[in-house]
Amino acid sequence: MKEADRPLIFLTGATGTMGSETLGELLRRRDRFRVRILVLPKERNLPSVRRWLRDPDIEILWGDLTRYEDVLAGVTGASHVLHVGGMVSPIADRFPELTMQVNVGGAQNVVRAVQAQPDPDAIRLVYIGTVAQTGGRMPPIHWGRTGDPIKISTFDHYAVSKTKAEAIVAESGLRYWVSIRQTGMAHAQMWRIFDPIMFHNPINGVFEWSTARDSGRLMANLCEPTVPEALWRGFYNMGGGDGSRVINHEFMVKTFAALGIADYRLVIQPNWFATRNFHGQWYSDSDHLEALVPYRSQTIDAFVMELAKAVPWVVKAFAGTFPRALGNRIRKLAEAPGGSLHWLAHDERENIAAYFGTREEWDGIAGDWGAFELAQPSRTPSLMDHGYDESRLPDHWHLADMKSAAQYRGGACVSQSMEGAHQPLDWRCALGHDFRMTPNLFLRGGHWCPTCMTDPASYADVADASPFFAQAYIGGRG
Repeated sequence: MKEADRPLIFLTGATGTMGSETLGELLRRRDRFRVRILVLPKERNLPSVRRWLRDPDIEILWGDLTRYEDVLAGVTGASHVLHVGGMVSPIADRFPELTMQVNVGGAQNVVRAVQAQPDPDAIRLVYIGTVAQTGGRMPPIHWGRTGDPIKISTFDHYAVSKTKAEAIVAESGLRYWVSIRQTGMAHAQMWRIFDPIMFHNPINGVFEWSTARDSGRLMANLCEPTVPEALWRGFYNMGGGDGSRVINHEFMVKTFAALGIADYRLVIQPNWFATRNFHGQWYSDSDHLEALVPYRSQTIDAFVMELAKAVPWVVKAFAGTFPRALGNRIRKLAEAPGGSLHWLAHDERENIAAYFGTREEWDGIAGDWGAFELAQPSRTPSLMDHGYDESRLPDHWHLADMKSAAQYRGGACVSQSMEGAHQPLDWRCALGHDFRMTPNLFLRGGHWCPTCMTDPASYADVADASPFFAQAYIGGRG
């Protein structure tokens, strides 16, 4: 294929884990695609960037997502925009203002740049959302799907930013966009992560993992001409399917073994870990994305074998030979700012309330593994009620459907006419706020009042008035 005939793919976030996997997959198809990436000038000396500079098939733009001019230069001439870039946890939650500038402002700039093109409808925009948008889903509400209520964990600035950014994309009026909600992404360098956020994740919580390799495959596959029309203007959960659904304590067994630790119980204690307020779920609908754009190649067990090969032998040798020393180091991490034991030692009541409920509830968590119950939640999918006839396709939605769905959410659809799933309507939420939103985002995206949706402090009041939201807010847990 001649160079001028090859579609130009504009990729943000190429220096991140998912972005670099995407770039690698696109380069394996360099006979079919040209690639342009946006890279921060301060990243010029990264080994990966220096390598890319020598590749004639990569066009590097030095710039920043927060600068519209830089984003416009990247989008201009592109057939596909893969917006993977942004700030992620745990760094995102430590710098909330910068996170909003990058994640929300970046999405605004991407959408604005696409809209500025001579033919915006000729461009395919892929946005990466996150499982964090639906927050804690501890058993028995551990099965989820798109359209379930957005419910953000307390202190999760990252999820707030990604929820706002997703709405910007979905409400853009563009014809070709899609939101892919990424789950926990397993990658070969995750053994390097040593951060107090590990204690925010409940032992009995669940995840349906994806892998970095499959994430890159999906992004590249979304640029192929075989992508079905039905994909666009939709929301999809990305997960590895049945072979990647694990309980967190099962994942610990697998990953600690890859690190050379035969028994994870030798280095951590159960009462170091939160019991709520952290995202993660098994998807009843992740096979839908796989059916539309096949991308899966790895189960979680296959990934763990890859991880074991990536961990240096000296790390495995130390961990396996000196588990007590490693356990002391991990305990110090739990005692560091942001760690669970730090909250308790310094009586950080807001954190204790968010992640444990009360100090008394934390006192009730067994401190030794022999007395701690490892959960085995149901592996049979269960669905939340979305409050409308889901057998109807969006083209067949009526105003009566909107009014019924709004009532189920404790509010009202104020509009008196409707012009389709992608034209905004006027709504009133359960707490009396007025807002405009497309039926598509409201029903298929699970979004609701922008004021309440990103304010976890209002969730108890919303749950009292909204049967829809109450399904995801059992006793304030999640």
